[in-house]
Amino acid sequence: MDGSATPQSFEPTRNAALDRLRVFAPKAGGDYARLRNYDLGPGRHVHVSTLSPYLRHRLLTEDEVLRTVLARHSPQAAEKFIQEVFWRSYWKGWLEMRPAVWTAYREGLAAALNRSRVEAGLRQRWSDACNGQTGIDGFDHWAHELIQTGYLHNHARMWFASIWVFTLGLPWELGADFFLRHLHDGDPASNTLGWRWVAGLQTRGKTYLARPDNIARYTERRFHPAGLAPAAPPLDGPDHPQRRPAPVSPPWTASRRSGLLLHEDDLSPAYLFETGLAPVSQIRLQTTSARSPLAVSPQVTAFVSAALEDAATRWRDRSGEDAGHHDQVDAIADWARASRLEQIVTPYAPVGPTAEALDKLDAALAPHGIALIRPLRPYDERAWPHATHGFFRFKDQIPSLLSAMGL
Repeated sequence: MDGSATPQSFEPTRNAALDRLRVFAPKAGGDYARLRNYDLGPGRHVHVSTLSPYLRHRLLTEDEVLRTVLARHSPQAAEKFIQEVFWRSYWKGWLEMRPAVWTAYREGLAAALNRSRVEAGLRQRWSDACNGQTGIDGFDHWAHELIQTGYLHNHARMWFASIWVFTLGLPWELGADFFLRHLHDGDPASNTLGWRWVAGLQTRGKTYLARPDNIARYTERRFHPAGLAPAAPPLDGPDHPQRRPAPVSPPWTASRRSGLLLHEDDLSPAYLFETGLAPVSQIRLQTTSARSPLAVSPQVTAFVSAALEDAATRWRDRSGEDAGHHDQVDAIADWARASRLEQIVTPYAPVGPTAEALDKLDAALAPHGIALIRPLRPYDERAWPHATHGFFRFKDQIPSLLSAMGL
């Protein structure tokens, strides 16, 4: 680590997210387009927004970020940044319509972990990569930065994943898991599909090769690794599963006796209150530990826990009795029965651990006649159905999506 740099830090509150957005918004136009690929190191990621931990948990929403940026820049001037915001929406929509890809990743990870138990060479290479002990200039630094700060610049993530797969010859699933365990913005869709893209599984035949000259240029010559793979042949894998329809919001009424469930995938429930929701009680569900079969970073767990509490505090006056913070579905079901709820209303959770926990909760509530209502955010309901093919086809829809937002 560069001893002169201040580690990147993320205060897990909405106010901190809004402050960061205000600071970045003036730079979201030409400055971002020109300088976004430069990784200057921890504490110096000044050319990108570093909003991803907040967007991941929706302490800020994409809608808010786009409105703030477009209040200062034209869509043409902020085109590159707007596309980055919509990449997140595209990945989520793509995986929503192909959830079997997430299941296959989890199965591939289990198989890779089993291999590591019996293949000493693989186990050692994996350990060296995770601990930043490979001897590869730049790569080891990024492993340390990730563990210490919970963040990596997007360009560094691409270099890291490419070296992991093509130079070190490690299973991509182990790398995706390493990121998911340590990133504050660890997201099932963006993380899984981004690693698949680097490896040539997401866009068939399209891989990403980390090149020493590119790394040297965009790190301002902090790193110039030797011995990297000279080519990136795509990994072999099954065809994409058949696409299912994008999800839609269920019909529901806010007038029934309701409880509000907050979870780590969406901590901005204002759109639910706008329907007239008046919960008698509020409860929080944390699923961070389910991101991996291995131990998730304590700082990631602490970030999510504090973010959940921040959201609960902000909405406490409108949420009824506070039923606390839990990591077990059974506790949520017990609360619903004890509170004599007719329904639990919670923001829609996209494919991943929270959605899996909510499915279990739904099954536990059904015998008691308690409905679990998961309304989609209008932004998602408009954007996700367009994630049918590659991003460039999705990108053509951005002007109409902005227009639907009144932008």
